[in-house]
Amino acid sequence: MAARGRQTIILSSLPLQVLYYLNGWYFGFFWIAEALMFVYKGQVLPFPSTNLASEIVLLFLLGIIEVIRLFFGSKGNLTERIISMVVSILLCLPVLFTVLFFLLWQTYVLRAEVILCAILLVFLGLELVLGVAAMVSFARAETFR
Repeated sequence: MAARGRQTIILSSLPLQVLYYLNGWYFGFFWIAEALMFVYKGQVLPFPSTNLASEIVLLFLLGIIEVIRLFFGSKGNLTERIISMVVSILLCLPVLFTVLFFLLWQTYVLRAEVILCAILLVFLGLELVLGVAAMVSFARAETFR
């Protein structure tokens, strides 16, 4: 007689995981392109040196925070952990404001930066919506266990 086991339901979101993967690659491209544009702006445009240094520091901080956010979001989705998803969603805020800074408020904004930042904002928005949906499904499953 065969023993009946509990059926395991996978709650991880495949679209969210695909977005995290694609965003990882896109953010690498975004970071390198933004760094090269800072080199260009520093050479060609009359850039105040304090502004250039602060914006480069902000780019490095954005890189650190985004890598941490993508790590927690990806691992939280795969392991179905609510706390990791909450950390990822909370880290969306500083990333969002930093990208908005690069889009709207930096000293010189190039047209290429507008396009790159807009694409990154689309990634962030989709990941935020799908992350909240995944977190809700994880929480619902916790209550029924």
